[in-house]
Amino acid sequence: MSGSLEETLRIEGGRVLATLIRLTGDFQLAEDALQDAAIAALEKWSASGVPANPAGWLTTTARRKALDRIRREARRPDKEAEAVRLLHDEPSEPPDGRDDRLRLLFTSCHPALSLESRVALALRTIGGMTTEEIARAFLVPVPTMGQRIHRAKEKIASAHIPYRVPDDHELPDRLPAVLGSVYLIFTTGHHAPAGRLDSRVDLAVEAVRLARLLVELMPDVDECAGLLALLLATHARQDARLDDDGNLVLLADQDRARWDQAAIEEAGLLVRERLRRGAGGPYLLQAAISCAHGQASRYEATNWARIAGLYRLLEVQQPTAVVRVNRAVAESEAFGPEQGLTLLETVTGVEHWHLWWSTRAGLLSRLGRDSEAAGAYRSALDCEMNDTDRRFIEQRLLELS
Repeated sequence: MSGSLEETLRIEGGRVLATLIRLTGDFQLAEDALQDAAIAALEKWSASGVPANPAGWLTTTARRKALDRIRREARRPDKEAEAVRLLHDEPSEPPDGRDDRLRLLFTSCHPALSLESRVALALRTIGGMTTEEIARAFLVPVPTMGQRIHRAKEKIASAHIPYRVPDDHELPDRLPAVLGSVYLIFTTGHHAPAGRLDSRVDLAVEAVRLARLLVELMPDVDECAGLLALLLATHARQDARLDDDGNLVLLADQDRARWDQAAIEEAGLLVRERLRRGAGGPYLLQAAISCAHGQASRYEATNWARIAGLYRLLEVQQPTAVVRVNRAVAESEAFGPEQGLTLLETVTGVEHWHLWWSTRAGLLSRLGRDSEAAGAYRSALDCEMNDTDRRFIEQRLLELS
């Protein structure tokens, strides 16, 4: 695949697919048509160059490819006739002004689907992630994830789940999965599971855009504002996370002049407004933590005791390994590495998670237990991770040796 086509599909593929699903009402048909259009683009663009509007070219071509498929198969006359009419007559932009990706997000997160299927389908369609990437994120075999996504599409078709943003009274049932999907899309973009750490930063940008749409749709829902604040404050540090050679730069060593201060200020305002109203959901608490990092003028000025306290509150609502590991880091900074290590050792089920091992190694090293730290780094290298993290851990291990 040419670089231009790959970049277009990476950035615009979700929008094109969402439009095709609105027009056809069929997930699989839309995906097949987009794939056909990508093959056509590979041939056409190689000969005549990339068009001025590559996303528009893909949408137009994919509509024609969908029509071709419908006419070839023509197994369900009533449905196919309606699809043909929509493909011919409906504009590419939705007539009600609602963003197609927002429709797709809510459709993918319908309560008739299992929670795992909702998130996986959202990552596949909106995020444009491959089945392999999603399987790695969920720590399941690729065939298992493929079946999960396939069953979700079949369920949407067989249950005639409508492709729309729900009415107001339906939103509460859909919201947890929708927020979780946007958050996972962001984390996949912020910390890619494979390749360079920033290889899918486009997903992080898309997640911020979706979070803004959710706030516009539900301005009074505190967790929507909390999610947006969390993504803004976290993404604000993106440009400082790698050096010029692509090596990881830890928070303590980042050039804070490269942080997006406007985004941090916007996030801080959202957090303060919602906290004053008495809100304190998990996304808002995480946003408050991220803002505490972003608003510190230098690493040494970070209010670690406050961050540790926020993590304790968060752990009450989300008693997960990820939250406890992050709390252990905060407590090690606030109260010393021994306290952080003691807390870290209480986390279970993380033997295949490299960040637990590397966190443990860092705390052991601070305590002067270098041989144990080296062993923890070696255990980390046995885990799946992206290339940036692997290079960082290898360098740390080399320094200990």
